[in-house]
Amino acid sequence: MSETTGPAPAAGSVTGGVRILLRLEGLTLFAGMVLLYWMWGGSWWVFVILFLAPDLSFIAYLSDPKTGAMIYNAAHSYMAPVALLTAGFAIGEPLTLSLAMIWLAHIGIDRALGYGLKYQTGFGFTHLGRIGKTSA
Repeated sequence: MSETTGPAPAAGSVTGGVRILLRLEGLTLFAGMVLLYWMWGGSWWVFVILFLAPDLSFIAYLSDPKTGAMIYNAAHSYMAPVALLTAGFAIGEPLTLSLAMIWLAHIGIDRALGYGLKYQTGFGFTHLGRIGKTSA
């Protein structure tokens, strides 16, 4: 460890400017989805109720870290909500679009706060670096 570089990053996590960029991307996604949802005229009650729904994936960690990481990552990857958003536009279904925007807003704020996709080694090991008490 040197004074200019700080502690060594966890293997497989990003650092420096790239980490900042990824977190800013998350903030941009969150802000964009909230603005789009507002312009769309979505119900804010639905937004509040469903915003933390992807975090129910934490329950999978009760099984084991490998299953927990797999389920958490499935719920916090862009793939499913972008597919849902695309389908919502294709079929013109307002509820589908609302769900996708809420889901993407959740992922965006998580990434902005540093909660990245998880590694199988444990919940605190993410692609954006360590989280939790042992991260400092």
